[in-house]
Amino acid sequence: MSRAFVKEDAGERWTPPAPACAYQVIWTAGPRPEVLRETDDLLDALQWLASRDRSGFELRDRQGLLLATVA
Repeated sequence: MSRAFVKEDAGERWTPPAPACAYQVIWTAGPRPEVLRETDDLLDALQWLASRDRSGFELRDRQGLLLATVA
């Protein structure tokens, strides 16, 4: 196998990074913000957010712009 396809430190095959999703659902009530869900479907993200029964969730776009919260 060519060394171009092997990571130097772990000896594993190289895998491309996952493409960035358009929307992220972030939980902000913990000690530091945590991304819980990523999707390219805005309606799916809003429905998932609406089904939460606790506060502390935010919906942000790829650039970090706040779109919605659960208060």
